[in-house]
Amino acid sequence: MAAAGRPAAAPSTPEGGKLSTTSPAIEGFGISRSFGGVRALLDASFSADFGEVHALVGENGAGKSTMIKILSGVLRPDAGTLSVRGSQVEFRSPHEARALGVATVFQELTLMPWMTVAENLFLHNEPQGRSRLIHRRKLAGRADEVFARLGIEGIDPNELPAALSLAHRQIIEIARALLSDPDILFLDEPTSALAEQEVEWLFALVRRLRERGKCVIFTSHRWGEVANLADRITIFRNGEHVVTRDQLTEAEAVTLMTGRTIDRMYPERTPVADDAPPVLEVRDLHGERVQGVSFTLHRGEILGVGGLAGQGQRDLFMTLFGARKQAAGEVRINGEARRIRKPSDAIRMRMGIALVPEDRKTEGLMLPMSVRDNLTLAVLGRVAYYGVLKPATEHAYVRRAVRRLHIGASRPSVQEVATLSGGNQQKVLIGRWLLAESDILLLYDITRGVDVGTKHDIYELMMELVAEGKSLLFYSSETEEMARLCHRVLVMREGRVAAELEGASTDAEAIVAASLREDAA
Repeated sequence: MAAAGRPAAAPSTPEGGKLSTTSPAIEGFGISRSFGGVRALLDASFSADFGEVHALVGENGAGKSTMIKILSGVLRPDAGTLSVRGSQVEFRSPHEARALGVATVFQELTLMPWMTVAENLFLHNEPQGRSRLIHRRKLAGRADEVFARLGIEGIDPNELPAALSLAHRQIIEIARALLSDPDILFLDEPTSALAEQEVEWLFALVRRLRERGKCVIFTSHRWGEVANLADRITIFRNGEHVVTRDQLTEAEAVTLMTGRTIDRMYPERTPVADDAPPVLEVRDLHGERVQGVSFTLHRGEILGVGGLAGQGQRDLFMTLFGARKQAAGEVRINGEARRIRKPSDAIRMRMGIALVPEDRKTEGLMLPMSVRDNLTLAVLGRVAYYGVLKPATEHAYVRRAVRRLHIGASRPSVQEVATLSGGNQQKVLIGRWLLAESDILLLYDITRGVDVGTKHDIYELMMELVAEGKSLLFYSSETEEMARLCHRVLVMREGRVAAELEGASTDAEAIVAASLREDAA
């Protein structure tokens, strides 16, 4: 490999100007990379040009994120060569990549929780005086200027990231990457935490970058986004390059990504029995951002909770699970009034309520722990005798979950759950509650950031669960999912149920219309 450094032929990038070059913007050729005994990339190649938006797609674990980390200097390849603007380079750090005009928004958020939004935004790029001291009083004002320029609203520069929604944290990561006006921008799953309006905001920014001749490479598991935005599409499978094309249908892409044909993305809904009893009854529930919510969930039903993002859906799920305080109202489980003060109350007391939360990495999984330990966390009492684990019993539980959910873990007893792909991590979290035999599952955006094949598997699993008599309360940031999977959909606005849709009226357009209609009741 060549020595690191900016190629002499680098084109200029004046503000508002357009890049011009005949060489690929960035290229990786014959890239291989392994982690221990796990092969992430094998002789894989990728190339993107200036003036295009290039989608890199594939299943979780296909090697997309590993390729992006290599091209952005986070990882070094075991074999292969890299080039930027036609000149061979060797990145020893992300700093060297940034010096060449390469910026990356990673799938894993990197904000420092103890620093303010403004401090995170200008990290390593703080305003300084002549004495090289940082002008901290100027940070908030500078952040407001950046947000105004990028069209970002509703984020306080003096707030800590922990107080922000996952979507706002993702937006800050994007803004930080754009500060340096990069020539080449990688966006690894940038929309997985964003609502529809925020996705539109991001795509408008990406199109402006393309018009200026920049190179934008993004990954997404939402095929509508790929088809809408990408000029070219590259597919990876099992760490190898499969194909690069200008156009692909979703069916073609699914077959190329998974190696199998999926006739229908969404399975047929299992009907709810006419005499299905109520298992969860909520009456006039009040809590943090929850204002008088009432509904009934029946056995074998998938009840959707829709509406625009940030209208109290997450707070409702957290309150029902005991992770948020219930201020008033009544919750009845199988006809019996229950008071859920903490999550352990929901899990115990024969209630059988389980929550798969929005952010699996910070709210659901213990990342340094093994797949086995994460799976059996809620059933320790069943796999232990007087506090001593029974290895054979624990192994049987783990084997059952791994087989049913097709969890891609080669050694679940020792393999850290952090090493799994996003889709497999989500399967581990779902498997935990299946082992606990929970009857009421609160599923909050469980397909966020998972690939199309895993999505299909999750959809099929949801139908299997309701056929077994489980009841699902389901929120998705993808309106089409709720329309295709749910028997009924509650549309929330400002912490209240603004509308209830069922039957033929439960389609994506109707859900969006009810979310926006002021007189919905």
